[in-house]
Formats: sequence, structure tokens, C-alpha cells
Amino acid sequence: MCGIAGFVGAGGRDDLEQMIGAIRYRGPDGGGIWTGEGAGLAHARLAIFDLSPAGHQPMPNADRTVWITFNGEIYNFRELRAELAARGRTFRSESDTEVILALWDEFGTGAFARLNGMFALALFDTKTGELTLARDRFGKKPLFWGAFGNTLVFGSELKALVAHPAVTRELDLVALNKYLAYEYVPAPRTIFKHIQKLSPASYLVWKDGVKRTGAYWRLPDAPAEPIGLAHATVELDRLLAASVTPRLAADVPVGVLLSGGLDSSTVAYYAVQASRTPVETFSISFHEESFDEAPYARRVAEYLGTTHHETAFVAGDVLKLVPEIADLADEPLADASLLPSALLAKFARRRVTVALGGDGSDELFAGYPTFPAERLAAFVRRLPAAVRGLAESWVSRLPVRDTNFSFGFKATRFLRGLRGPERYRHARWLAAFDRDERARLFRPDAWRALAAENEFDDVDRWRAELAHADPMQRVLYEYLRAYLMDGVLVKVDRASMRSALEVRAPFLDYRVVEFAHRLPYHWKCRGLTTKYILKALMRSRLPAGIADRPKKGFGIPLTRWLNGELREFATDLLSPRSVASVGLFDAAEVQRLLDDHRARRRDNRKQLWTLMVFLLWHRRWLGRGR
Repeated sequence: MCGIAGFVGAGGRDDLEQMIGAIRYRGPDGGGIWTGEGAGLAHARLAIFDLSPAGHQPMPNADRTVWITFNGEIYNFRELRAELAARGRTFRSESDTEVILALWDEFGTGAFARLNGMFALALFDTKTGELTLARDRFGKKPLFWGAFGNTLVFGSELKALVAHPAVTRELDLVALNKYLAYEYVPAPRTIFKHIQKLSPASYLVWKDGVKRTGAYWRLPDAPAEPIGLAHATVELDRLLAASVTPRLAADVPVGVLLSGGLDSSTVAYYAVQASRTPVETFSISFHEESFDEAPYARRVAEYLGTTHHETAFVAGDVLKLVPEIADLADEPLADASLLPSALLAKFARRRVTVALGGDGSDELFAGYPTFPAERLAAFVRRLPAAVRGLAESWVSRLPVRDTNFSFGFKATRFLRGLRGPERYRHARWLAAFDRDERARLFRPDAWRALAAENEFDDVDRWRAELAHADPMQRVLYEYLRAYLMDGVLVKVDRASMRSALEVRAPFLDYRVVEFAHRLPYHWKCRGLTTKYILKALMRSRLPAGIADRPKKGFGIPLTRWLNGELREFATDLLSPRSVASVGLFDAAEVQRLLDDHRARRRDNRKQLWTLMVFLLWHRRWLGRGR
């Protein structure tokens, strides 16, 4: 796991030093720079395999005609190495990087589909002058790129790109509109014009100012396969064991991030089964009971026999991080769990360099409350309009609660999601600002440029990729392709890599993903039971009640903090002067959102936090004196 950066076109060694220096925290164990004719690659190394100098990057192939800078881990590299050795290849190191180079020599862009892992990489061919960028199937590792004239610039984070003198910083208003809806900017856009995210499971080839792109993997576009629960459970057990085992491999200490929920507890179970030494697990506790999962993590750790480490979550620690959020994630990301995730990563990094997590399970097995809500929605939409109106009126009068996912909060979000086209229902359930709210938030001149935009056109694009799949399978893909890849995994990467902690996601082994995708939807969400098959598999393997616990999430008490610990900070950041300095929003509307929240007339935490994160980002990256 590392940080990478580079360019083709204008630039020099000093530019590479600035670019990789901006993300040095991703790889504190070393680094390197290579420059050639009109090109340069840079690398910041977090050593996981082959800690010797032989694993140094940028790394050349055997005849030194192709150079690579690579971020990630390839879990099947030993099998690939053996296959290549049988074909006559020799190796100088024990690193997965050298295996990628050998695969590239043999298969070109066909090499990427053979990699099982997480990666973002750049390969420069000195003979052809071609730069190739590639990213793993699910976008676990970030890769940004931008073309400025005949110069292409790339890097692991935006801050690496903007350190290059050719890069201009210009706000993408369409991306901002999407951010205010999704709470993240969906790929391939970024918050900056002229800079893009390389889409997951794709590659880009650049030569002399001309690019071509391709995809090397897609989920099968087909209806679910009929399969019995018993057979499916046995196969899921085999695949999860086969996924966790190689992710425990490293030449540095490895642990598990354990929340006490089903997903992380499942990963911990398989880690214990596969490990020859005691597994170390890590969690943090919250003082607010409705947010605290630490007692469940302790139960799981004791039951499985792990060496458990826990630290108390103190509000002041997170509050200190709030002003730094624009540096922590240098593109607006309104998932507030980024903050406790960063603290957990910092805590775990004291003892381990690699940690396994449970990310991906909710998207594969319909784990979010929105999936059983889909059944309720079908019933409610059949009710007379007058009855629905009475329900909305009653819900609007429910008192605002500070607890995690209070009934009033969930009921309000549920009803707002029923408005508008059915195909965007889940996107509206997750959205911060709905369309009417954004129309009021933006100043008239800014909104005129956006009024014709369909902020959810990405949903149509994602679902079109699975045109022949079952309707709810397409909804699941929407979560996988959007909420997970552009939201959850971005949060995990930024939070963990700030402390140079590599986080691996066994549920996102592509074989597990493909198998889950083939399962009938009723083995994922059955009635009102989410993650049905995973619960059936794990219920007898975990402490009583853990498999069937309601999903809690990794939240923080924003509703209360905005009226308490964050009151002064929010008042200043959302002040008319601060809002006016951006030149995009109606200060009176922002004040109304804040006043309604303070008076407990509405729980506006999602809208306020999403707006605060953008204002912090704007101040850091587009404000004066940047």
C-alpha cells in the first residue's frame, strides 16, 4: 500500500518531489522517483511484502524498458509468479510489483484481469512513449488523472495532482450539485473540472496527447441463478475462507477492525480459523450509548479468542479533526464516520500495519435498512394520497431526537424517498439535499446553470450495465457501484492511509462478489430480514444475537453536536459572511436550515454537515492564500 504520482509531458524532478511529498504519509517507509524522456513516476512506499531494497519503486522490468509505480496488494501474486516462472521468467525480488511487470510483458492490458487484489498503477513504456493507468475492479485504491494540454498528470489523491504546475483548480458546478445530493462526487467526475477519477475495473492509455480507455472486467449481466440455500451457504463458506486467508499474508503485523457487527465479526471468525497465531482485533467505544458497539466487539473477541484492543472515543478528539477534514479527504466527502474511522486507524496502527475490515457485505447481501424499506414502500404507495398526506403531517411533528437513527429521522427519510421517479428512490433515501432543497440553496444564477441537470443520471447509467438482471439486483449494483465505490471505500482509504494503515476487504474478493451477484435476491433480503444467507451461515459461529443485531453503522452524534460541541464552529462556518464568500449559495436559506435545527423543528444534520464539509473544502482548496 503506497502513494503514487507522475506525469507525461511537461514537468521535472522538482515537480515529482512536490507531488509525492503532498501524500508522503501514505508511504512513510521509503520512496523513489524515476524520470525519462518527457515522463516521470514517483512512489511513496508502505512496505508490506519484501521489506528489502529489492521491492523499491518505481521499478523497471527486466530490460528496463517499462517502469511501474504501484499502490496496492495482489493476493494471488505467488500463484502468478509460479506460472510465470514455469514460462521461463526469473525474478529479482519477492514483491508483487515485479510480478505485475512480468505479466505486463506477457499479456499487456490483458494482465489486469488476472490480478486478484486492490491496485492503482501506472506503467510507462520508454520504447513507445505510452503511459498506462489501471485501477482494481471495485476502486479500493484511488487514482486521479487530468489532461492539461499535452500533459497528463496522475496521482493517488487530488492534492498530488494540484502540486503540479500545469494543473488548474476550477470548481465543477455539476459535480458540486451531485455532491450535495449523493454526499460524494461519483466517478468519473471529481470536484475539479479537467480532473477525473479513473473508473474501477478500467485502464487508460495515453500517448502524444491522445487517450484510449478500456474495461477489463464487468459483473455478468444475467438473471440470478436458481440455487438452494444449503448449497449456497456451503459455497459462501468456502469463498469467504479462501478470501480471508490470503489477506492475512504480510511481512508485517496484521489485525482486524472489529465493530461487533455481523460483517467485521465474520471476518474475525475466518481470520481466527486461518491464523497460526492469535489474531489482534481493534475497536473504539462511544460515550453515547446509541452509538456504542464496543460491548458487542468485546463479546465477539472473547468468544473467538482474539487479543482485543479498545480505546475510548472522546468527543474532543473527533472535534479536533473537524477543521482538518478538507486535508483528510481532499475532495468533499460528507460521511461523518470518516472522523472516528481515522481515529480507529491511528489506534490500530500502533500495533499493526495491515488490518482487515468488513466493508462490502452490506452492498452484496442487502444489508441496509433501505432494502426492507423497499417492501414497505410498495405498500405505502398504494395508499390514497390523503392517507399519505396525513402520515407525512404526523411524521413532521415528531420530536427531533439525538439518538443514532431515531424513528423520526428514519420515517422522515423514508417518506421523502417516495416522492419522484421510482427508479431514483434509493438515491433519494440516501441523499442529503433533495432537488427542491438544492433549488432553494443555490443562488438563482447558479441554479439556472443546473436546473436542467439530472443529478441522478448516474443511476440510469449504472443500472443500464445490468439491463437483464433482476430489478432488485440492479438496485444492489447501484449501491455497489456508487455508495460503496465512491463513498465508503474512499472514506476507508483516506482514514486509514492518513496513518499509513493498509485496510483489506475480504468481502470484495471478486469471486465472492460474482457469487453473491448470482444468488437470488431472496437469499439476501428475505421478508424484512437483511443479509439472510450470511446470517444463516454465521449464526452458530458467533455469540448469540450477534448475527441478528440491527445495523447500527459507524456514526457520530451530529444532531446534538451541532447544537452543542460544534455550535460555535458551525455558526462561524455557516455565517452569512462565510457563505457569501463562496458566491454560490443563498445565505438566508443556509441560516434557515441552521435555525430550524437549533430550534429542533427539523433534524437537518445531513444537510448542514454536507454543506459544512464543502465550505471547509472550498476554504482550503479554492480560498485565498491556498
